[in-house]
Amino acid sequence: MNGKSVLIDLSKCIGCRGCQVACKQWNQLPGEKTINVGSHQNPQDLSATTWTLVRFKETESNGKIDWTFVKDQCRHCLEPPCKAAADDSAPGSAIIDDNGAVVYSPATSKITEDLKEMCPYSIPRKDATTGRWAKCTFCHDRIANGLEPACVKACPTGALSFGDRDKILQTAKERLAQLKNDHPQAKLLDAGDVRWIYLLHEPEKYFQLGWRQLDRFERYAWRKLFKPQMPLWFATGALAMLFNKRNQRIRKNKEKQVDETV
Repeated sequence: MNGKSVLIDLSKCIGCRGCQVACKQWNQLPGEKTINVGSHQNPQDLSATTWTLVRFKETESNGKIDWTFVKDQCRHCLEPPCKAAADDSAPGSAIIDDNGAVVYSPATSKITEDLKEMCPYSIPRKDATTGRWAKCTFCHDRIANGLEPACVKACPTGALSFGDRDKILQTAKERLAQLKNDHPQAKLLDAGDVRWIYLLHEPEKYFQLGWRQLDRFERYAWRKLFKPQMPLWFATGALAMLFNKRNQRIRKNKEKQVDETV
């Protein structure tokens, strides 16, 4: 078994923020004091105490205002750059459990790297008081006890589907094929790289997706490679990882041309 995954079908999302509230409740995270800035999105960004956030975007088409919504949280990368950075300065502070969840421990307070900068999606946030890094945990405690993530449980429209990764990937391809009948530009995002897979029914420009810089791991490796007094063993390993990532990217791009245009 290849762990777990979640399909986020944005064509079914109504922006109710039930997932956002469920995350707060299950993880016992405090609310945040906010102000009205002219948007229904609230709060305005992720934080050390807000691990999932529904982002709103207004677009105009033919004189009509449309809303699009995106549930933003950690994607739980198959090869998380944040873990590589964490291991460099605080080994063991970030782990990948048996289901594929990327989980941080209190030891992240010892990390010297900027994990937000390392993340391809700019997700982790540092607690200003404790110095610890925080993000979505994939509700690994719930999954370990046979439950689905709290946000998936709370979703009233079926926009979130949880299960074994192989089955979710198959469901994603089947749903993509269905959507393309009415939405020719529908696509899956980064399905080969992450466990939280987004299905967009409209072009990316219509969604507030934030950062997507999938080469951040490579940039980190190059930066570390040329650091003064870099041990030979690390330099050799970094070069091997860079070439491996390059080959993987080439292969996945070829697969993506097939998978995302079913």
